[in-house]
Amino acid sequence: MRLKAPDVAVGYLYLTSARQYRAVLAMKGEFMIYAPSLEGAAPLTPSTPLPFANQPFKKCQTVTFAKKDYQAFDFNGVNAIKHPLDEAQMAQIIAQCNAKSAIASLVAA
Repeated sequence: MRLKAPDVAVGYLYLTSARQYRAVLAMKGEFMIYAPSLEGAAPLTPSTPLPFANQPFKKCQTVTFAKKDYQAFDFNGVNAIKHPLDEAQMAQIIAQCNAKSAIASLVAA
């Protein structure tokens, strides 16, 4: 299943068909910053830490992000293609991938 660009939103977690989690951290115009996990990530459970430790952020165009194949997955008891992240999870991911300055630059541009 491919996402459409309008389905991509800040603060959501996605899962590619290669089992790579992607958390969208910021968007401005056509550009976005996201955090990718390693491919082949284990399914998330309520006790599993988010899988972004020491993974660098990536910047791309929204349409490029949406061209990959994504799949529905279970997160907090809900099965969907995208899942909302709370503020604490977003802060944790931004810190793990060291994206704070990149997000500030994108938003200011």
